Amino acid sequence: MTIIYFLITLGILIFVHEFGHFLIAKLANVKVEKFSLGFGPKLFGKRFGETEYMISALPLGGYVKMLGEGGAIEGAENQPQSEKEEAASPARDESSEEEKHSFANKSPWIRMAIVLAGPVFNLVFAWIAFIFLCMLGVPTMTTKIGEVIKDTPAWKAGIIKDDVVLSINGKSITHWEDVKTIVPKSKGNPLDIVVNRDGRELNFHVTPKTLATKNLFGETLNNFAIGVAPAGEFITEYYTPLQAVAKGTTQTIAVIDITIKSVIKMFQRVIPLDNVGGPIMIAKMAGEQASAGGANFLAFMALISINLGLLNLLPVPVLDGGHIVFYLWEIVFGKPMNLKVREYAQQIGLVLILALMTLAIYNDIVRYLDGIIKYFNNIIKYFV
Repeated sequence: MTIIYFLITLGILIFVHEFGHFLIAKLANVKVEKFSLGFGPKLFGKRFGETEYMISALPLGGYVKMLGEGGAIEGAENQPQSEKEEAASPARDESSEEEKHSFANKSPWIRMAIVLAGPVFNLVFAWIAFIFLCMLGVPTMTTKIGEVIKDTPAWKAGIIKDDVVLSINGKSITHWEDVKTIVPKSKGNPLDIVVNRDGRELNFHVTPKTLATKNLFGETLNNFAIGVAPAGEFITEYYTPLQAVAKGTTQTIAVIDITIKSVIKMFQRVIPLDNVGGPIMIAKMAGEQASAGGANFLAFMALISINLGLLNLLPVPVLDGGHIVFYLWEIVFGKPMNLKVREYAQQIGLVLILALMTLAIYNDIVRYLDGIIKYFNNIIKYFV
C-alpha cells in the first residue's frame, strides 16, 4: 500500500505540473506532440487528435513534448525573398502551417509562460488543497499553558500550568500562534495578560525579557519571551468557503516561505545535508499520512506539490527555472543566449541534479536500511 500511495502522490503531482505546461501551450496555439506521465520506455499510450498521451516506465517525472521545442523546426530557416515569392507547394504550405504551431517560433514571453505554468500549477494545486482542508476542519493549538519556566517573567507574575490565555493587551486570542507572535513583537514593553483559571478570569502584568529560544531550523535566537510553553491541546476549527480562501492563502504563503528558507539554510549548512530526502522517504511519508486519513494525505500532497513547484523554479539549467533564465536573457538582450553556452550550462545543470538525486537516494538508504532489508527479505520469503 505504501508503494501504491507513493505512485498516487507522484502521479497526481506530475500530472498537475505537466498539465500546466500542456494547457498554456494549447492556449498559445503550440502543437503538443506527446504528454507523458513518467520517463523512459512507453508502457502504453493513446493518440487523441495531434497529441499522444502516454504512461512511461519510470514514474519519477513526466514531460510534454512540443513541436519545435528543441529549436526552429525543419524548414523554418530564413529563405531568399525570391523563393518566398514563388508559388507555395503543398510541402511548403504544410511547413508554413507547422511553423505557426511551433514552440520555437513563439515569442520568449509566450515560451516563458508555458514553462512557468508547470511550477505555478503545482503551487495552485497546494493552494486549492489548503482551502479544501480549511473547510474540512483544521487542528489548531489552544492557548492552554503546559509549562511555566522557573524564574521567568510569567513565573514571577504568578501564571501557572493549565492557565488558558484569553487576551493580551485587550486583544482576544484563541490560538497559540497568536501568543508566539504578540509576545516577541512587544519589544520588552509590559503586557496585560488575561487568563482563565478554573473558570475565573485573572489579570497579570508581565514584562517580557530576552530569552534564548530555538527556531524551526534549530538555531538559537534571542527573542523577547515570558517563559511559557503550550500544553499541546488541539481543537478543530471549521471555515466558511470565503474564510477558507483567506486561510488557505495564508497557509500556502507560509509553507512557501518556510520551504524557501529551508533551502537557504541548507546552503548555509544550518540544516545538515543528511536531511535531504528522496523517493523512499516520500514513499514512507505517503504511506504514513494516508494511514492517518484522507485529510492528512491531502495536506502531505500539498506540501510535496509546493516543494516540487519551487524546486523546478530554481535557476538551474534543465529545470524550468533555468529555461526561464534563458528566455529572460533573450528578452533583455534581444537575441537567444549563445547555443554553446546553453549546452554547457545544461550539462552543468544535469550534473547538479544528478548529484542531488544521488545524495537524496544515499540518505534514504542510510536512513531506512533496516526497513529496506526487511522488505526484500519478506518478498524473498513470499516467493520461496
